[in-house]
Amino acid sequence: MSDVTEYMANVVNIKNKKAWHDYEIIEKFIAGMQLKGTEIKSIRMGKASLIDSYCHFVNGELYVKNMHIAEYNWGTHYNHLPGRERKLLMTGRELKKLEKNVKERGYTIVTLRLFISGNGYAKLEIAIARGKKEYDKREDMKKKDTRRQLERLSRHG
Repeated sequence: MSDVTEYMANVVNIKNKKAWHDYEIIEKFIAGMQLKGTEIKSIRMGKASLIDSYCHFVNGELYVKNMHIAEYNWGTHYNHLPGRERKLLMTGRELKKLEKNVKERGYTIVTLRLFISGNGYAKLEIAIARGKKEYDKREDMKKKDTRRQLERLSRHG
């Protein structure tokens, strides 16, 4: 692997922090994406956002919706639409498993992280998730606060 590819793989790591707060993550998957040339260039520059993005099925194929990839600055009339739906590339077995969980159990497929793999491809980490109730969110925040206080005390004590 070249130094440039390795550098790019470490630089682009766009996370969806809201997903961890709003959902209970059940199982994670890594999916490739069908992108246009200007989209991958924008991603490599870190100009993408996963806020409010989710995945849904259309005729047995998985698409990501509401993922924003900014237009490429030097793109001409070939530039992409920033909010378009993008097809996710996964194995048939993984797609069937995801579709079954969404239909039968009422789970959601959320996006967790967008990154560039070691071989230079943009990958999307997605997860089967269940929405958290308000009291679950409060409970998580209490646990986090307690853990922080204990760490603070152990460092100063």
